[in-house]
Amino acid sequence: MQLTTQQIAFFQTHGFIAFPGLLKDRIEEIIREFHAIFKTRGGGHDGLPHDGSKRSCIVPFLDQSAVLCTLLDDPRIHGIAASLLGDDFNYMPSDGNFYSGDTGWHSDGWHRETMHLKIAFYLDPLTRDTGCLRVIPGSHRIGDKFADDLQAQLSKSGKLWNVEGRDVPAIALETNPGDILVFNHNTKHAAFGGSGYRRMFTMNLCQRYPEARVQELRDYLNGVSRFWVERAYGEIMMNTAGPDRFRHLEQVMANDGHIAELSRKAREAMAEPSRG
Repeated sequence: MQLTTQQIAFFQTHGFIAFPGLLKDRIEEIIREFHAIFKTRGGGHDGLPHDGSKRSCIVPFLDQSAVLCTLLDDPRIHGIAASLLGDDFNYMPSDGNFYSGDTGWHSDGWHRETMHLKIAFYLDPLTRDTGCLRVIPGSHRIGDKFADDLQAQLSKSGKLWNVEGRDVPAIALETNPGDILVFNHNTKHAAFGGSGYRRMFTMNLCQRYPEARVQELRDYLNGVSRFWVERAYGEIMMNTAGPDRFRHLEQVMANDGHIAELSRKAREAMAEPSRG
């Protein structure tokens, strides 16, 4: 699968694109594996089962399941990524979530030179008022006055515009299981009105970093350490990779050796008794 010129232009202009029913044929095994991972790992690195009171998150996520790892190999997912990022794109750490309540408006990054995108799998029917993804078209375009104004003002919409988050003009991307949503990390997005048990996981991908800027990749990977992992990928993802998949892993694998030490420090900081 390769995206059309029109689909690529839509994504580049608006910062998102939807693929209704793209993986409907795999949704039963996807949901099964999602729950198997959470059953094994609890609610994330704290090990507590999800109770609906707050978000539960596991990183890396796909990497815990040989079945879900094959999503990276699926011609439909690979075609989307290659069309938007180039054939040598990087697979970045994934995350699996039980979401709870509103998320508020935010970007997942603010990247000027290297495009990062997210492929999102929502495992429940979601509408505008029950927690579906909302996006603001064009909000990813750094240097554009509209996008820059949103970056500076959106978090203060109530004070500056007298408009609360759920009333900010946006596109509501209502979904059913099997639909795929893709958006630029810079794109402003949110969800409102959802329950405490919304199931969702993502694949994060980016353009390959030029060697002259590979330190930026290492800095980006620092964030994985807060989940107390030693590598950006799980063992299953790496050990089941054939040559085609490995092409999308090798740059990150060559630059994630520092994560183990950062994770150790994060664990130690969490274990220290509170002071004051």
